[in-house]
Amino acid sequence: EVQLVESGGELVQPGGSLRLSCAASGFTFSSYAMSWYRQAPGKERELVASISRLADNTNYADSVKGRFTISRDNAKATVYLQMNSLKPEDTAVYYCYVRRLGRDYWGQGTQVTVSS
Repeated sequence: EVQLVESGGELVQPGGSLRLSCAASGFTFSSYAMSWYRQAPGKERELVASISRLADNTNYADSVKGRFTISRDNAKATVYLQMNSLKPEDTAVYYCYVRRLGRDYWGQGTQVTVSS
């Protein structure tokens, strides 16, 4: 059974940093690209960043380029999202995502709140 478990979300002040983690299990982690999405209240879920299976290619939403960094540790079956220079508009539930064998899998999400 595919499982994605996010952690690391919390309340942080504007300009602060957080690192989110997503621990994966139930599939061969190193064989799949991974992504982070987020959903703010009243808005659609949006792609934040993605990383190829060997971490040789990454992509970012324009809104987070230069501030967020996605990475992965295939030995630990974990994908990370380092978030720096956080802004109030980064407030959202952040989800880990993988598409495997034609199916979409999501974690339960972790809340990030950026507020003073």
